[in-house]
Amino acid sequence: MAMEFTSENFAKEVLQSDVPVLVDFWASWCMPCKMLAPVIEELAEEANGNYKVGKIDVDAEPSLAAQYGIMNIPTVLVFKNGQVADKSVGAVPKKQLETLLK
Repeated sequence: MAMEFTSENFAKEVLQSDVPVLVDFWASWCMPCKMLAPVIEELAEEANGNYKVGKIDVDAEPSLAAQYGIMNIPTVLVFKNGQVADKSVGAVPKKQLETLLK
């Protein structure tokens, strides 16, 4: 299951992670976010410790969304070594997200 990232756990779980972290910026009212949700969950289930997968609700965590310049949702950022390594905007196929993690 995808983790829930918040301003409290973001630094520890994402920025200080020793594996890549896929972060889905989403909102409950966003239809494309709902379309992407099952893909995010699949990736989380398949991680096997090779990477982490989590979500940030932009309504609950507006400061994190602003910090990373999130203008449209869903936006997926991949962090490696505490830095944004790749980005995808919109509901995209699972294969595209898998490519971001590599």
